[in-house]
Parts: sequence; C-alpha cells; structure tokens
Amino acid sequence: MLKIIAFFVALPLLAQAPKGFEFWSPASLRRTGHELSAKAASDPHKIAAKTLVSFDTHSFMLAHREADGIAEWHANATDIIVVESGTATLVVGGTIADEKDIGNGEHRGASVENGFKQKLAPGDIIQIPPKTPHQMLLNGAKEFTYFVVKVKSE
Repeated sequence: MLKIIAFFVALPLLAQAPKGFEFWSPASLRRTGHELSAKAASDPHKIAAKTLVSFDTHSFMLAHREADGIAEWHANATDIIVVESGTATLVVGGTIADEKDIGNGEHRGASVENGFKQKLAPGDIIQIPPKTPHQMLLNGAKEFTYFVVKVKSE
C-alpha cells in the first residue's frame, strides 16, 4: 500500500513538455497528409490544409494540393515551406494578374506573371517574404504536400 501512495505522490514530479512546445513526427505528418488528400479530392480547387497550431507570432500548417494553386501574396506574413511529398514549380516574384485585395492583407489573382521559377521536391525548404507574389504549379504531378510555418510581421 505504501508503494502505491508513493507512486501517486511522485506523479506530479514527472517531467512535462513546456508550454508552447510542439512536435510532429514524419509518421504523424504522413497521416495528416493522407487525411488532407481525401479532403482535397472533393474540394473544387483540389486543395486542403490544416492548421496544426497557431500562436501570436506564427502558425504551423500542413497543406496538400492536387491542382495548381492561385496566385497570392501576404502583406503581413513570411511563408517558410518544407516540401513533404510530390513535386511542383513555385513561381515567385513578378506581378499578379487580375489581382484582388481580399482583406486582412491578403491578395489573390489568376497567375504570377514574370516571376522566377523554382522546382520543388521532397526535403526542399523555401522562404517567401511578405508582399511577394507566389503560386504553386503542379505541372501534371498528381499531388504535392507541404509543411508551412507562417511568421506574422507588423
């Protein structure tokens, strides 16, 4: 009986992860990617994304697409992207055709014109600064999954 009481008294002393600590294993990201793949299949734009956690200054998300993305730029956020699976071409810089301000510092449009093209593959890491037009093109690839760290700026 004394051993049982000692066990329960010691429980609060067990180490716990500090507040704000987050961890995603490759296996957990693959599972989430498979869930997003199922959602993207029924989405008219063939994309699905899940915010994994959001803080005051930054957020983490996983996105999966099965078609080209629209052109976009963010006034108050840097995107840091880690390619998980698939291939795509990122068009970055240039200007956005038929650009529309959709609010909250977000702009969207039909395509990025005169931008730099960067091929992307698993393991690649990129950074897109605020106010920089960008668009993901799949170039016939069937799917593309990527991890995004969105860092908010003032």
